[in-house]
Amino acid sequence: MPKSQADGPSGLIVVDKPAGWTSHDVVGRMRRLLGTRKVGHGGTLDPMATGVLVIACGKATRLLQYISAHDKAYAATIRLGQSTVTDDAEGEVIASVSAAQVTDEDIAAGIAALTGDIQQRPSSVSAIKVAGERSYARVRAGEEVQLAARPVTVSHFEVLSARRHGDLIDIDVAVDVSSGTYIRALARDLGAGLGVGGHLTALRRTRVGDVTLAEALTLERLEEDGALNHLVSLAEAASRTLPVLTIETSAATALGYGQRIPAHGVGPAVAMCEGEAIAIVERNAGLAKPAVVFRTNG
Repeated sequence: MPKSQADGPSGLIVVDKPAGWTSHDVVGRMRRLLGTRKVGHGGTLDPMATGVLVIACGKATRLLQYISAHDKAYAATIRLGQSTVTDDAEGEVIASVSAAQVTDEDIAAGIAALTGDIQQRPSSVSAIKVAGERSYARVRAGEEVQLAARPVTVSHFEVLSARRHGDLIDIDVAVDVSSGTYIRALARDLGAGLGVGGHLTALRRTRVGDVTLAEALTLERLEEDGALNHLVSLAEAASRTLPVLTIETSAATALGYGQRIPAHGVGPAVAMCEGEAIAIVERNAGLAKPAVVFRTNG
């Protein structure tokens, strides 16, 4: 049997994650559907969230760190007038302040203040580690956690519609953000800036990099069709994830031995030879150093 087959399938599948599932739950189901244990995902979605979850298997799991670094887009609903312990609808309401006096102009100004390059404090129930332990685990144990703010970019933040229900306002928004941005933190900060509190009530990821919902398949569809029939090849997946560096056979051999090769450009790229993904390389000072090797020699 050829080595590539013996190693099991390699490639990407875009899943439309259902509500109520953790990203790890989806990985577990995909392990069964793909018939391999080597499966991972490119960016966690909370259980209440739905939408684009990029799943990789086999050698393509080495692409996930690059996929998760891509910018992302979301459709979300923010409720103004209530704050929760988790900054989303899964947490207990800890404060209620009437938002009846908040105008559309106030909301627009609040969103403008959260657009562009900003400092964002992640939600305390995020998966960020504090002294080796997940922040959410510390919160659940009763500890009060305040994470440090960090720079993120909100490139697009638009109100699509608004609904007023007595003291509450629900706004549907479209948001494009850099990797590492928390949408529930945007909801929290929008409400805080308006003086009424806020939290996220719905979230759907619509894009990761150039991968959109149009490519996403439900778990039911993958079960019916056979997940392997929808697997995007390693070569196509790599070339969509990173810039392509086209190389000759001799350079492919050198990379297979872990050697550097001459290359223009700066930053990571996928080295391709005759349609095959050879390696992910880091380019600097006219050389490319292999960071991940897909095809080794011998």
